[in-house]
Amino acid sequence: MNDWLIGVCLVFVVVDATLAVFTRDPARQAVVLSALGLGLAALFAVLQAPDVALSQLAVGTALTPLLILLTVRRISRSAAAEDDEERR
Repeated sequence: MNDWLIGVCLVFVVVDATLAVFTRDPARQAVVLSALGLGLAALFAVLQAPDVALSQLAVGTALTPLLILLTVRRISRSAAAEDDEERR
């Protein structure tokens, strides 16, 4: 059972990592990276590394995608403000 679970987690991580590479929109890429972090956390938990799994949950699933989304939001607001100034 354990080998089967490791295989499922590995396949999920490989598929999600491939999706992250081919996703071009940064906002969608943050969501895909969050799913990748969740898959990695599950893989670490199955491989009996709970401390690494908890760190991956905090950083890879929550913090990194949040920072990417906040950066995308700030950049889009700055670009919109520059477009409004150019129109005037």
